Amino acid sequence: MAITPLQWSDAAACRDSESSLFYSADSSERKDERLEREKVAKRICSGCAVRDECLEAALARHESYGIWGGLNEFERRSLLRA
Repeated sequence: MAITPLQWSDAAACRDSESSLFYSADSSERKDERLEREKVAKRICSGCAVRDECLEAALARHESYGIWGGLNEFERRSLLRA
């Protein structure tokens, strides 16, 4: 049986969470709202068994938006520059 690139996502802690926690649902989201939303999403990521796989996938695909592997897009860009 072939392993699909995103098979790890079946075990993700965020699987049954609202996607709006991980991606802004509103382009006019205020900074304080974004920070609070990201804090909740990152808390979910912190206990995830496949957090590393998620982050690796996001880095490999240069994901431009959202929380992946416990990091937002700015934090992931910083990792790629290092």
